[in-house]
Amino acid sequence: MNKNIKLLIVLSFILLFINIPVVLAQPFVDIETGVVFSGYNDVQIPRSTGTQISLSKELKTDPAQFFRLRLSYTINKKHTISALYAPLKLHGSGQLDRDVSFDGVTFPANTILKSTYMFNSYRITYRYDFVQNDKINFGLGFTAKIRDAAITIESANQISKKPNLGFVPIINFNFQWMFANRLSFLLNGDALGAPQGRAEDVLAAIQYKSDRDLSLRFGYRILEGGANVEQVNNFTLINYVLIGITHNF
Repeated sequence: MNKNIKLLIVLSFILLFINIPVVLAQPFVDIETGVVFSGYNDVQIPRSTGTQISLSKELKTDPAQFFRLRLSYTINKKHTISALYAPLKLHGSGQLDRDVSFDGVTFPANTILKSTYMFNSYRITYRYDFVQNDKINFGLGFTAKIRDAAITIESANQISKKPNLGFVPIINFNFQWMFANRLSFLLNGDALGAPQGRAEDVLAAIQYKSDRDLSLRFGYRILEGGANVEQVNNFTLINYVLIGITHNF
């Protein structure tokens, strides 16, 4: 993504939050980090003439560290507005025993290849909490997602990169079960399917509320989805093992 576009997105997020009256809202920041592991990552570009390859099985993709940052406001205890920045980049390498055609470039068989899978996500979410009591918190909403993605395959002599920048509307959900003193189970995320593809980003975690303003969580996140269109046929599963911290102001 162009650096000016990235800057514009970040500034839009900041302006969104500073324009909400603090007297009406409870602001909080959420930081998440850990390790990501590639599940399947099958790609064929373009679908009609490209070679179908696996970036996770035929090329070895190494685990990587990640982080995600979310800024949020909860207004009148029911309405939550948040902005998420979630970068992701995975690197792989290996050799294939056949020629590989990727976005118009052909890499000969037995060539040492390197791959880069980038999937940066910028999201604005609105959610309304329908259920709130001592045990259960449940809400549904809408996420506007900007996807800044690219797949790159290169050898010592050639390189081919397929970028993809697009907007995706997704359903947001959040479920929290307070099953013990200071402990709760969290299930939340964004998910939507269509004939052309699907997108799921779902968290399952145990959260510990250490005090009124600070919560810690440990859990697992799945990022799965892709598209099957003429320009790109790519479906990916990414596994996250994570720790997160939420601080209320």
